[in-house]
Amino acid sequence: MVFPRPEWEKFRERIAQLPMSAQWLKRIFLGSAMDVEMDGTGRVLVSPELRQAAGLARDLMLLGMGNHFELWDKVTYDAKEAEAIQAGMTQAFEELAF
Repeated sequence: MVFPRPEWEKFRERIAQLPMSAQWLKRIFLGSAMDVEMDGTGRVLVSPELRQAAGLARDLMLLGMGNHFELWDKVTYDAKEAEAIQAGMTQAFEELAF
């Protein structure tokens, strides 16, 4: 996940408030977080450590998810999307009116 700073602060607070039983989840999210900067052309360099941890290969998908972005390996995303479509619509989505 990629957060603008204000949204990261909110997310970080929510994660920090998780109970001790979620200590490893807290370590994963908070301990792996990194500040990144955009270069002059608006690109962001994702460190090799984060690329490996997230399973990011060559082709990526950047999805706007409201208050944050998700960065996916394209092959993984395509497979997950196909699974979701195959599984059918969830109850929540069925109640959504277009």
